[in-house]
Amino acid sequence: MTWLEDHWLDILGWGGSALLVYSLLQTRVLRFRVLNLAACVILVAFNAFVGVWPMVGMNAVLCAINIWFIVQLLRDRHDAEAFEVLEVRGDDEYLRHVLRVHGSDILRFNPDFVHDPSAEGQDAFLVQRGDETVGVVLLRAEGDTAHVLLDYVTPRYRDFSPGEFVWRRSGMLVDHGYRRVVTSPSMVGPYYDRLGFQRDGAAWVLAL
Repeated sequence: MTWLEDHWLDILGWGGSALLVYSLLQTRVLRFRVLNLAACVILVAFNAFVGVWPMVGMNAVLCAINIWFIVQLLRDRHDAEAFEVLEVRGDDEYLRHVLRVHGSDILRFNPDFVHDPSAEGQDAFLVQRGDETVGVVLLRAEGDTAHVLLDYVTPRYRDFSPGEFVWRRSGMLVDHGYRRVVTSPSMVGPYYDRLGFQRDGAAWVLAL
């Protein structure tokens, strides 16, 4: 009998426990639920093998809870009713608060971003899920073209793309007279190919 054959049950138990702890370190809500579900499935199997039935029951219930939340999150992912877009002024105090709180994280993905609240021709949008702000979009007008100064998603919702409700579903851009959106070439990890944007050199372009 090999060492692995002799210790596979210990590995299963420790592996499930380690994955459970790791899942609790996740800031992204969807990733947390998926990893937590995987850990609970492993621990259901482990506790069933060793005959600890109360732990089997507890982890089975946690599996069901995680599955329910995952289904809800995936269902709401592209649901315009789950997210609301609010237009605010560029010098809005709450907008400035959000930008300050997430300042270091914003610069990771938008290294050239500098907010000028007094700038002319600037439109600002907050993406809300209930009472939680999950995204910020700042645009600079140039004729009928909207240049993206910032398209930011908070860490909890980074498995989602709430900015799509600004680009496609809110109707706000067309109401402002925009016919085209051009992203910043310096944005790190853009997701625009999933939303109908077309590559144009280092930038992405969307016809409205």
